Amino acid sequence: MNDDVRNIVLGVVAAGVSAALGWLARTYLWRRRLRRKQAFFGLPDHSESLLVVNRNAGGSELSVMRHDVFALLELSALIKDCNAHAQVVAHDATRQGFGERTEFCLGGPVSNRRMGAHLSSLLPGVRVNTQAESGPEAGAFRIGGEDYRVDSGRSEYVLLARLTAGGRGEARPVFLFCGQRAITNQAATRYLAREHERLARKYGSGSFVLLLKVVNSQAYGPDVVELVADVTRAARTPAPEPAAPAAS
Repeated sequence: MNDDVRNIVLGVVAAGVSAALGWLARTYLWRRRLRRKQAFFGLPDHSESLLVVNRNAGGSELSVMRHDVFALLELSALIKDCNAHAQVVAHDATRQGFGERTEFCLGGPVSNRRMGAHLSSLLPGVRVNTQAESGPEAGAFRIGGEDYRVDSGRSEYVLLARLTAGGRGEARPVFLFCGQRAITNQAATRYLAREHERLARKYGSGSFVLLLKVVNSQAYGPDVVELVADVTRAARTPAPEPAAPAAS
């Protein structure tokens, strides 16, 4: 074997070794990224999850708003990326606790009975105005003494939460997307899809409650979202009862 042939063979071998090492490195990084994503969402390989769907507050029990359908599609893509499966369940047909399967619960307490139960038991510091039928007070949030009202199409709010039962690390989480309008639910799912790696680095497998503001949805749809505050402490602290009226 002359020097030229030897050099060619060595070059081919070196290229093969480099390609193999590169493939192994990329595979390792991809698997590590997948495991972190699965841990954050509580979705190991072939696990089951629940998509708890709300209803159109102004329609029949089986009617779902268009933006809520888009939100479900966003969540379905996340679940598929984790090599997991999803079961869609109506909000009033879910008869089970949480912690056994990851749950994604969508919609405000008016259109989603299960969301109302989650807010009552898990986030006692959150109050949603379900009495007003129209105007800025309809669906307004009260958290930690602050009010967040709807300015339809211009400024609307949504809560994005990751919670675990009793704070148990091994329990599967429940994700809440509690918005003042359907488009804010979609905005929250899109925000989660975009920011889940940053949220996983910050919170790990712990609980969090974020208040998001959807800006000018009439022009930008669900794409422009601002983080208002981390309201975990206020949302999980029971709100004080209203003072009784003084006796005359």
